[in-house]
Amino acid sequence: MFKRIISIGLGVIAGYLMTLGVLQVVQAWGWWPDRATERAAAQVREVMLLANKHYVDAGAVEAERLAAQAMAGLARGLDPYSEYLPSAAFDRLEEEIESKFGGIGVQVEEVDGRIVVIAPIAGTPGERAGILRGDVLVKVDGVSVHGWKLDQFIGKIRGEPGTEVLVSLERGEPARELEYRLKREVIRVESVRDVMMLAGGIGYVRLGMFAQKTGEEFAAAAARLRAEGLRALVVDLRNNPGGLLTAAVDVAEDFFPKGELIVYTEGRTPADRAELRSGGSGERLTVPVALLVNGGSASAAEIVAGAMRDAGRAVLVGEKTFGKGSVQTIFPLSGGAGFRLTTARYYTPSGVSIHQRGIAPDILEPMSPEEEKAVFLGRLRPEITDPVEFKQKFGVPAVPDRQLAAALRELQAQLAGAAPTRGPAEILEKPAQEGKVAP
Repeated sequence: MFKRIISIGLGVIAGYLMTLGVLQVVQAWGWWPDRATERAAAQVREVMLLANKHYVDAGAVEAERLAAQAMAGLARGLDPYSEYLPSAAFDRLEEEIESKFGGIGVQVEEVDGRIVVIAPIAGTPGERAGILRGDVLVKVDGVSVHGWKLDQFIGKIRGEPGTEVLVSLERGEPARELEYRLKREVIRVESVRDVMMLAGGIGYVRLGMFAQKTGEEFAAAAARLRAEGLRALVVDLRNNPGGLLTAAVDVAEDFFPKGELIVYTEGRTPADRAELRSGGSGERLTVPVALLVNGGSASAAEIVAGAMRDAGRAVLVGEKTFGKGSVQTIFPLSGGAGFRLTTARYYTPSGVSIHQRGIAPDILEPMSPEEEKAVFLGRLRPEITDPVEFKQKFGVPAVPDRQLAAALRELQAQLAGAAPTRGPAEILEKPAQEGKVAP
């Protein structure tokens, strides 16, 4: 049975916040219903009854169907992240929490009525095929997805491992349509990947997303690199679409002393403020750190980037992040359905909201989607070292990872005694304390 949970990006907050959330809901409604809300709900009920009794097609106006359409319409009118979740979609939350499901491995969002790829998940059919951040998905198995909601698209794209799905997408300006026939796999998201020691004692860790065990996996990776003589560290958050807020805090704790603020949230009133601070139970990483970020770094990845930058613990290298800084609360409904509602924004320790703005890097090093594709394909197939073979195999020329190279130059300079490079300070943006918080 699902409890009320708070989600950021892909995931949910576990533990005691669930119980506190239920109490907040009960207190918010109180014992006496708001009369204006009751009158509005009565009018919706009246319209549903009229449609159910008089609409020409009786099969189209079953009570449950009308109720679902009304709730879905209400959510669509609020923001892109609020959503009515039918029981099947609510059940899929378990798959996302466990980071295990059958699909092609791309993180998508609904943007201006289109299904857009935020990031391919590392090591999945979608990434191996070359699907890129910013691709617009237009067809599934030859059927247009125009007008589809995100839940409808996800339900179609997922399926039994081993089965095939034909995905059509548009890329570039002017848009050209591409088709990929992909075989679904069990998507077991390995959140900590490519742990290695580079030249000069500089470690490298890639975080694909923030899942339940990311904190443990990152701590193990850090311990391994320490044992190999770690002097500086690159943490790659590129195309990391987010995940569990608690996992983001777990990773940040490796760099922060006990009690230091990592992130806080604010809702409609000052009383809604909640702070998450470092537990600081293990050995802290005090070596110079560079974080690689780009437009696919979102949500929980931005929490880590914002906290590290605010505290002066890391230099950000790459491109501006995605800018998803709102908090969704998922309320269980009768019949197994749920309702995801934007209830707060999160802020970096200095009070900066990155929502719809993103975080600018300290060192700007832009790369085109095609260059990103070449870099990540090169990582997936390191045995292909001949440039001609690479171009024939993947259709793009092999290119160096300029963002990683820039991070290595920065860390080498710091190890030689230089001060960390700092970009322009973010502009403080505080939310209104009355009325609805924008998503």
